[in-house]
Amino acid sequence: MDSYDVVVVGGGHNALVAAAYLARAGRSVLVVEKLDHVGGAAVGEQVFPGVPARLSRYSYLVSLLPDRIVADLGLKVALRSRAASSYTPAGDLLVERVPGEATAASFRALTGSDAEFERWRRWHADLGVLAGALAPTLLEPLESREHARIRVDAVARMRLWEQVFERPLGATLEELFTDDVVRGVVATDGLVGTHASLHDLKANRCFLYHVIGNGTGEWRVPVGGMGAVTDELARVAREAGAEIVTGAEVSRVDVDGSTGEVEFDGRTVGARFVLSGVAPRVLDALRGVERRPVAEGCQVKVNMLLERLPRLRGGVDPALAFAGTLHLDESYGQLETAYRESADGRVPSALPAEVYCHTLTDPSILGGDLAGRGWHSLTLFGLHTPAALFEEDNEGLRERLVGRYLAALDEHLEEPIEECLAKDADGRPCLEARTPLDLEAELGLPRGNIFHGELQWPFAEHEDEVGRWGVETEVANLFVCGAGARRGGCVSGVGGHNAAKAVLERWFPRS
Repeated sequence: MDSYDVVVVGGGHNALVAAAYLARAGRSVLVVEKLDHVGGAAVGEQVFPGVPARLSRYSYLVSLLPDRIVADLGLKVALRSRAASSYTPAGDLLVERVPGEATAASFRALTGSDAEFERWRRWHADLGVLAGALAPTLLEPLESREHARIRVDAVARMRLWEQVFERPLGATLEELFTDDVVRGVVATDGLVGTHASLHDLKANRCFLYHVIGNGTGEWRVPVGGMGAVTDELARVAREAGAEIVTGAEVSRVDVDGSTGEVEFDGRTVGARFVLSGVAPRVLDALRGVERRPVAEGCQVKVNMLLERLPRLRGGVDPALAFAGTLHLDESYGQLETAYRESADGRVPSALPAEVYCHTLTDPSILGGDLAGRGWHSLTLFGLHTPAALFEEDNEGLRERLVGRYLAALDEHLEEPIEECLAKDADGRPCLEARTPLDLEAELGLPRGNIFHGELQWPFAEHEDEVGRWGVETEVANLFVCGAGARRGGCVSGVGGHNAAKAVLERWFPRS
């Protein structure tokens, strides 16, 4: 039986980060991936037949990938800033990437004064301080909640800790802002991939990870699409000596604290350590232990290719409106109503969604002469559509929701979006949608949960966690390296980095 120092189950981006760090440290590493390619949800694919465009089919923006991981591994990746932060057509609210006079004027037109913009600026300045304080800790052993609070209080305004970590996000936004649209634009960062009321601290945890990335919280566009990031991670892992096997489904994982075995496609390999890049619930099944419950995935993603960007009725330049995040039906009240309705088992009466155009920032994903002809990609991400809604008729509801999303977008356009859609080689519109159940079937994400479970605070919540890496399990030689790790979720590589550090500590204990 072949044996390795480390076997990594799953080949997502976190698994590749872990493999690269461990192989560079001289460990023998095997990565086993069920699909015929690595990357998990962080991939680029030619989605539409005969159309040379590689879309970021699932995950699509990068915020949490630390510069330190990029430097450590020598990754040749480029992340570009978007021309705008967001545009909300219901209210005609434009937020520049670096808010200036145009943003101030937009707030003034919406609210009738400069007061709301000043509150906005103070809040985001506070979040910038918070990001600078907490982002470096994501790549270090866990500190206690109290130490994290001291760290934040040392640099932040009074009450920031309470506003972010102790009070529900909804209560904070109701206190800070007066306008329903403004509250909603801020609130969406707490709901991407999380099915929760804004008065539930689950939204706070989601919000935190969406605003502290790399010390700035800026969401950037990966040049070449998300697949370029994954391809680069696979390159450095292989060059460091890691062995990567694709098209190989793991059927069993056995660990006893000192040794392990992983079985796939009739082959069994030994391991000193096993790292799991799959969801914890999937790992439970591979180990033959009771499967833990998992929170509902709650998003719909629609990928489109357009022959041209549509004009907006509000007159704003489409190159600004679609470059950042265009908010549809995402006022504070609409978000809360959509949550209540969907939690009650009903499709929301208004469907919150956000739209963004990758190719305005990075046209390199378009092959041939598509960019020169004015073609663009468009991504729509819908909130508060939990997996349970799709159980009776996944395909039918998917189709109905796409129709409603396009109709909601059309309300703000001078021409229907369907008239702008490109056609594939078979004459079909270049549009596809993915529901939580589709993600479960295609990527193995239980209930379509893109975070593998509920997000956790980035610090220890119990004394026995202090000094650990947030990747440990009840078995000494089994670690979680994927999104299910504490400080996991999003395209960050943090879970992979921390799992590698935890393994290496067993060889080289801290003094």
